[in-house]
Amino acid sequence: MITTALSALNGIGGGLGQALSARTTGAAPASSQAASPESFGQALAAKASEAIGTLQSAESASVQALQGKADTRELVDAVMSAEQSLQAAIAIRDKIVSSYLEISRMQI
Repeated sequence: MITTALSALNGIGGGLGQALSARTTGAAPASSQAASPESFGQALAAKASEAIGTLQSAESASVQALQGKADTRELVDAVMSAEQSLQAAIAIRDKIVSSYLEISRMQI
């Protein structure tokens, strides 16, 4: 369920990046292109994929701990890392939604 939500966020990030790149006009300075080789959508997609990987590793660590194959400290580290990634994904989602709502309220 969590990975499905993060996959949806990943899809939103890709579509958002395409929309932003389609709307930009004019050429960016060469120093700006060298500093950020990837678009916002690609960066968002990479972070969503990283969060999905973290959640999956925490899930597998939980299963191993239930089977008695993993140390408790390793399990706690994996779960804390997954919780941090999930909180970051939720914060990013909330910022995207609030930005969208703010833009939709702008007068034309």
